[in-house]
Amino acid sequence: MRNQPASVTLPAEPGPFPGGGSRACPSAGDVLSEHQYQQQKFLNQSSGPSYRKDQYFPKGQNRGERGRGRGGWQGGRQSISEEMPRYITVSTFAQARAAEISAMLKAVSQKSSNSLVFQTLPRHMRRRAMSHNIKRLPRRLQEIAKKEAEKAVHQKKEQSKTKCRKARRRHMNLVAEFNRRQRKNIWLETHIWHAKRFHMVKKWGYCLGNSPTEKCYRACYRAMTKHCLLQDLSYYCCLELTGKENELLKQLAQLCSIDTGLTFGEACCLSGRFEGSVNLYRADRYPEDMLGPVTFIWKPRDGSENRQLWIWVHPALKQDILGELKAIFQCSEPEEICIPEPVTTSVQEEKQMDVVLSLGRKRKEEDKEGEKAVPVKKIIGDGTRDPFQSYTWISQTTGVAISDKSMEILRYRLIGPLSHSVLTETLKAASLQTVRKSTELNSWWVENCKDSEKVSLHQCQSAIFELLEGISSPSELPPGTILGLTVGDPRVNMPKKKTKAVPDFEKYQDNDKVRQLYLEGVPVDCAHSFIWDQDICKNVTENKISEQDLNHMRAQLLVPGSHLDLGPCESKIPILLVQQPGKMAGEDRPGWGSGWDIYLPKGWGMAFWIPFIYRGVRVGGLQEALKHSEYQRTPHTPNDFPDCQAGMQFAKELETSLLEKFKRRPPAKRPNYVKLGTLSPFIIPWGQLTKNWERRMKASGEFVHPSSPHPEHCATEGHSFCDPEAEVMKEASPETDETMARSDFIVLRSEKLLMQLSAWCYPTAGKDRRIRLVSRLGQKEMTEDVFLPILMSYPRALVWVNLSLLRKGNPELHAMICIPTEDDLLHLSKDKLFCGPQEPKHRDIFKHKIQKLKEEKKKKKKDNTKALEGDPPSVPEQETTEEHEDLILGLWSDALPDVTSHCSRTLLGYVTRGDFSLAAGCGEALGFVSLTGLVYMLHKQPADKKGLVLLRTPASLQYRFARLTIEV
Repeated sequence: MRNQPASVTLPAEPGPFPGGGSRACPSAGDVLSEHQYQQQKFLNQSSGPSYRKDQYFPKGQNRGERGRGRGGWQGGRQSISEEMPRYITVSTFAQARAAEISAMLKAVSQKSSNSLVFQTLPRHMRRRAMSHNIKRLPRRLQEIAKKEAEKAVHQKKEQSKTKCRKARRRHMNLVAEFNRRQRKNIWLETHIWHAKRFHMVKKWGYCLGNSPTEKCYRACYRAMTKHCLLQDLSYYCCLELTGKENELLKQLAQLCSIDTGLTFGEACCLSGRFEGSVNLYRADRYPEDMLGPVTFIWKPRDGSENRQLWIWVHPALKQDILGELKAIFQCSEPEEICIPEPVTTSVQEEKQMDVVLSLGRKRKEEDKEGEKAVPVKKIIGDGTRDPFQSYTWISQTTGVAISDKSMEILRYRLIGPLSHSVLTETLKAASLQTVRKSTELNSWWVENCKDSEKVSLHQCQSAIFELLEGISSPSELPPGTILGLTVGDPRVNMPKKKTKAVPDFEKYQDNDKVRQLYLEGVPVDCAHSFIWDQDICKNVTENKISEQDLNHMRAQLLVPGSHLDLGPCESKIPILLVQQPGKMAGEDRPGWGSGWDIYLPKGWGMAFWIPFIYRGVRVGGLQEALKHSEYQRTPHTPNDFPDCQAGMQFAKELETSLLEKFKRRPPAKRPNYVKLGTLSPFIIPWGQLTKNWERRMKASGEFVHPSSPHPEHCATEGHSFCDPEAEVMKEASPETDETMARSDFIVLRSEKLLMQLSAWCYPTAGKDRRIRLVSRLGQKEMTEDVFLPILMSYPRALVWVNLSLLRKGNPELHAMICIPTEDDLLHLSKDKLFCGPQEPKHRDIFKHKIQKLKEEKKKKKKDNTKALEGDPPSVPEQETTEEHEDLILGLWSDALPDVTSHCSRTLLGYVTRGDFSLAAGCGEALGFVSLTGLVYMLHKQPADKKGLVLLRTPASLQYRFARLTIEV
């Protein structure tokens, strides 16, 4: 055998066997082990190979005589042992050979690569069919190939039931997939259209378009200013209240106050002619426990004892407001839960998927069994709602019913001066000529048209709707005007290509009816709409003509592209038009951002959306809605409502995202907010701000000039830094009021007090203009007898203000609003180009703590190597390590000191939104200031400098002058 050990030798002495030798047991030292043999082999080969012929064949010896010695055959490894052993051990020899044979068999059976059997063949023997036909392999390899195939089947993961794109894109499969994907986050009916053109975000349980993917920031502003911007607000939630009018008004009066403006019982809103807006609070808790802003619409009286009320709320406020409504009306959970239709539950969807997406079937086979299969329905409305979750609550004591109609009524918003032109070109009033023929599609329309009063009402609504074409802007109508209407299918009137809707002034320029519409608005009867009837909305949704049928009808036209007349088969859709007044507060740009809201039955979203697009509108998302409210200088929900639960939740989420973004940057690229004097760059401490101003007022006993803080509170590099522990001790005083544990502050929303403050901080250009303005507004002069009762009534209150920079500068989120000193105002009066002072750089008191923490971590790593031998670290070292674990370089890590006097300029408030305003042509900001600080500042400022403040962004030391105003 090849590679035999050295112990296999035959003796050279003669014996009874051929060639000599005998059987005997050798001594222990004569037989070399396998390890010794390998060592000897290595030593023999280390000298290098020799290819000389006479090395193996001595002189005079030919090849035939190779290996023959004196006593017969002799091993070739003569250098190992000169004397051959006399005998071998059979058991040892057999064990050595058995180990080699088993290793050889194992090497043969196991593959060293991942290649298959047919891939190991030589290239000239390979065939393409071998990969799927085992019989094409050689017979000696077929068994191995069968085992490989069986093994691959078991290890192969279960593939998706629809493999190819063609199968996935089939209508039934596609709808089933879309229904599955919107179980967690509700899709709007325009979701797919938005998903192709917008950056989508998941908020408040919906999947919404945040901003367009194309660059259109200025284009959207131009659309809001000159033409029309379209937004889908169907994610807003509608809560319907049904009951007696007196009972509804009695209970709803607990949630609002007349001090804040309109209430549910306002006469113009109660009739159903106008839409109203109100701020809701918890029952009898005004001005604390804010719930949020809502809009409401009353159904016009129809002679019935019960009234219907729609309350539209933001989805972030829905649960709090719904819970409070159920509490005040004493509504109980229903015993029998109604499942909204049409809804496809998860169990039904799984059955449908099994029927439709069966593995290995062709489409023809699926169609044969399609009669037995349940057709997949598209989820319309809030189909993601749990079918066992109630959406209607009835009060046994008051008889009031509360219904959650979220996603049952669609809502679009058209913003811009030409939004009414888009409406008049897109929508056409339903025709009354073909109603004589009875059709199942429009049976409700046929029945209503038999009533002469309803026919005359529809004609009046159509005439008013046509008058809108001659209006220059929706802001010319009374605010919140409501117009009910029944229109035909808008898909029939679509143009061949996109056009831009423009008003027709020549037709209605001198019409007396247009002037009457300006002055009186829409009559009460014309505010009625069939959209209030749930049965009619359901009929309209279910009997909608599909796009496929509509395209088939277009294909049968004799003249391609001509008008398609559906006749009696044309759908009749009840809608509701609500005018949005736009900017009403302030003196500049009145009516900017006005438009129309259109309410539709569910299922008709895309049928109205595409025709609007073809009239030249531009579509906006959440960011455009934010800019729209910013240019109107109105609070945006829920960003600018810090005193409600939704606003607090938004602030926490914003802090988390900003902090994560801050940590992602390298430490050398982060701004050091401690040195910049910014205590809280990611979240605004509103409670701390109001408490500090309240404490300053109580500690002073009189009005201390707020522009000169104590020198020990200024933490700069050139001055002594204040001890943060001393300031924290001041904050931890026993004066903490536990009664305000839910909210440490309130937002002042009393219109009377806001009008007074607005008159006091109005900019002045002369000596007597302040007196004339105050007398014209009917407000009192700013004296201690007037504002001291206000401060005593609202010690911890915030005021919504807007700021406009005097010169260059771009305010940012969480910028600080500060009070200028006398020197700043004097410098500004002397130098008109003076931008503002600078904040001295502060000293980072946490830097040495962070360095100490790093050293402790290094020491801890060294101690871990000696942990097995040494003792664990002492308790004080562990405590010091835990204390500094939350330290981040550049951020204030301890409890906040007095935020009002931390910097060289006294802090007055913070900015919640700020940017360069395309409408004003300068930097503008919106935010809140402390009521106490605002009164202090206005009381001490000169008459010609009232309302001047300083703005400083969190990552800058530069202050900028700005004008503070309060618009009511």
